[in-house]
Amino acid sequence: MTPKSDKAAARIAAAEARTALFDAAPGAGASLAAHFMATFDPAPATTIAAYWPMRSEIDTRPLLAALDGAGCLCLLPVVAERGAPLLFRRWTPGAELTISGFGVSEPGADAAEARPEIVVVPLLGFDGEGRRIGYGGGYYDRTLAALRKGGNRPLTAVGAAFAGQRLDRAPEESFDQRLDWIVTEAGATQFT
Repeated sequence: MTPKSDKAAARIAAAEARTALFDAAPGAGASLAAHFMATFDPAPATTIAAYWPMRSEIDTRPLLAALDGAGCLCLLPVVAERGAPLLFRRWTPGAELTISGFGVSEPGADAAEARPEIVVVPLLGFDGEGRRIGYGGGYYDRTLAALRKGGNRPLTAVGAAFAGQRLDRAPEESFDQRLDWIVTEAGATQFT
């Protein structure tokens, strides 16, 4: 098998496994938020991008609420165009979100854009070395590569997942961007 076909097969299996985990752990998002806040203890005004959950992704809304309560500048990703890096726009509690053509809930064009210091990344599976399986569009890989290359501050990429999404080894291609951390309902782990 090629790396691409390995990844496609792993993606299907990981999506099915994540759905089962989602159904079995309704409070996982609150636990993830507690572990994230205890691990990173973000200072007020830290710029952090997370995602608005969809399908069986672990719920990051408790994390967004905790970050906002701590005075952080919260951002959500925006798909501006196919094949381009994501943009990040300001989110505040109660802000109206629009549904993109990709089915993603995102802030409207009137929300201010900003560059995150920390990006919370959705995923289907991860391994013990920071590899992740995404959805196949490459948006986060392009985005992390662009942010890591073009920033004057280091960028921290944090995967958000259920602990049960861990794989022995996630397939990896040359363009894949690794995570710096993973945070789950069971705790946080830094990758070296």
